Amino acid sequence: MIAVLRRALKISGLSMAALLVVVALWSGGLVWFALTVPDRVEDPATPTDAIVVLTGGSRRLGVGLSLLMQGRGKKLFVSGVHRGVDVAELLRVARQSPAEVECCIALGYAADNTVGNAAETQRWMAEQNFRSLRLVTASYHMRRSLLEFRNAMPGVAIVPHPVFPDPFQPTDWWRRGPAVWVVVAEYSKYLVAAARITLGIPAPGVGRGPAGEAGGGEL
Repeated sequence: MIAVLRRALKISGLSMAALLVVVALWSGGLVWFALTVPDRVEDPATPTDAIVVLTGGSRRLGVGLSLLMQGRGKKLFVSGVHRGVDVAELLRVARQSPAEVECCIALGYAADNTVGNAAETQRWMAEQNFRSLRLVTASYHMRRSLLEFRNAMPGVAIVPHPVFPDPFQPTDWWRRGPAVWVVVAEYSKYLVAAARITLGIPAPGVGRGPAGEAGGGEL
């Protein structure tokens, strides 16, 4: 009985030690992730074939349209657009004149997550025979987006262009509780994505519609 108890305590101690190691590694990784959330656009000027905006956060579309009008890319691709939304409606929301940029915008309706964004963008880039893109998404979302996009398009040059929504201003986002929790959740998603890619596990279903609808047609 005593031997059994000792064995149980030993196993329990080893399990606790292993748990503490996992927690320490996770916490250390979180600190690294938080410290490397972009606080500025490192390369605002290099032109690329395309500008790609991932929907899902404030300011992204406006920044993408501004980059297009500045000549930073030949075309703008907006990934993850809800069905029924067209270019004219997006431009109204962004308070831009359709006549200036409508000819150079394409919409992707197939994606409903970051994996899907990368997949439908890869298809559109191949159709356009483009080899470089400027990726516009929120600062906290950039690292996971780059991971997925580089995995989907290893031969494409990607220039990150982070956007800073209100809770994620570069100077003090870590002082705001909601922003901190978003970073914690994003870090956890990043770990899952990194593990999936490293282990070569196929991504789950990545879109709302057939692959042929990715890109939504040139508008």
